[in-house]
Parts: sequence; structure tokens; C-alpha cells
Amino acid sequence: MREIAADDITRTVARLCQEANFDIPEDVLDALKKYRDVEESPLGRQVLDQILENDSIATSEKIPICQDCGTAVVFLELGQDVHITGGDLNIAVEEGVRQGYEAGYLRKSIVSQPFSARVNTKDNTPAMVHLEMVRGDRLKITVMPKGGGSENMSRLAMLTPAMGREGVIDFVVKSVDEAGSNPCPPVIVGVGIGGTADKATILAKKALLRRVGEPNPDTEMAELEREILERVNNLGIGPQGFGGRTTALAVHAEVFPTHIAMMPVAVNLNCHAARHKEAII
Repeated sequence: MREIAADDITRTVARLCQEANFDIPEDVLDALKKYRDVEESPLGRQVLDQILENDSIATSEKIPICQDCGTAVVFLELGQDVHITGGDLNIAVEEGVRQGYEAGYLRKSIVSQPFSARVNTKDNTPAMVHLEMVRGDRLKITVMPKGGGSENMSRLAMLTPAMGREGVIDFVVKSVDEAGSNPCPPVIVGVGIGGTADKATILAKKALLRRVGEPNPDTEMAELEREILERVNNLGIGPQGFGGRTTALAVHAEVFPTHIAMMPVAVNLNCHAARHKEAII
């Protein structure tokens, strides 16, 4: 049994909250540069240049990439041979979010009682924590600050099995088309297929953590991703909705077994500021 101190978790979460808001991952930057070189629209290329410049300024000056510093989505992969000492795991994560957003001067956007008073909690807590028990004696922490504009474009459909592969493709493409410029394209399209309604939605969000453009290892799924990406980029929405072929940088799809009477499909879009950082303790 390996012990991990709650204070170490708090410090790590606080650091990741800031790093994720200041530094775009290299795979995202590489994808933006790649699409900038092939974008046919002059205005689209100009927008991509501005996005890349913005990302560079954020990194060099340690300021947020976007004014919406997001909901703090935290994925925890907890080794079964780990024992947390000196405090509660969830409290340690919440304190890390609180400290990270305050010390990093990151915008606090979480409100309590969503349907009435909507009072700001003033420290961006509570976080949206997803805990998974895995083998080993380590704790992997991934922080994904998820902006409200892209999260608002999330979609879930309980398709009938008869709708099949084409039904999945049509639903995903329609979701991106209806989202238009709202999620700040170019986007990364996360798709979850199967399980139950809740399982599909978490699959779609976790799919966004994959390296941009890295295909699903399953050849059938990889072909599905390729076809959806091609259709999405033929919509003509383009960077920031100004037209062009760079509506999406990638489509990442994950699949899970489901009931014989169901075919849940979820779509979770990430804006061009695809922020996430991870650490292993």
C-alpha cells in the first residue's frame, strides 16, 4: 500500500488548473498550424493566425488563453493500492481548484442553485470530479477547464439500433452544424457511443483528452472518425464561423457495449482552446 498525502493532491490540482489555462498542449498547436497551412479561406487563415498568436501570448505572459476559464472538470484514476492520508480526496481536489483559480487570477464562473438565484460561488468550486479505480499505486490527475460556450453545444440522442452507423454520423454532423460558431471553432468533436445515457456522455468528454488527431486504435472506429471529420469540415462553418474548411481539428469517438434496445450517442465539443493538463503522483 502506497500513501499519498492530501496536501500533495491539492498542490497538484492547483498547479494543473493554472497550467491548463495558460498553456495549450503541443498537439493542439500542431493541429492548428497544420490546418492553417491548408485552409482555403483567406479570412479563415487570418483567424487561425490570431488564435495561434493568442496562444503564444498566453503562454509567455502566463495569462488565460480565454476569458472563460471554464468549469473545472477533474478526472482521477486512483490506483487500488493507494491510501490517501491527511484528508479527504474530494476535499483535497476542491481545495486545489479553489487555490489554483484564486492564485492564477482565473475567472470564477460557477453558480449555485442553477435555476433560481444563480449566486457565484466565487472560487470556481465545486469541480466536476470523475473518479475511476484502476490497478497500481499511483494517482493520475487530469484537469480540463471546460468553457461554457462549447459545453452548451453538447447533445445526447437515444437512437434506435436500426439507425445504425449512418444514424450516428448524421446525428454528430447535425449537432456540429446546428452549433455553428457558438463553440468557437475549430472544434474537437468528442463522440460517445453505447452504454447508457450517462455513460455515453462521459465517453464523449473523455474522448477529448486523446491527442488531437490520434485515431481510435479500432480500425472500424477510426474510419468512423475519419468520415465524420470529412463531413464536418465540408459544412463550411470554418474558423470562428467565418467560413472555410477548418470547422474541426479532429473527431475522437469512443464506444461501449449497450442494451439490445438502445443506441445512445453523445456529442461533446471542445473549442479551439482545448485545455487540459495531467500529472501522476
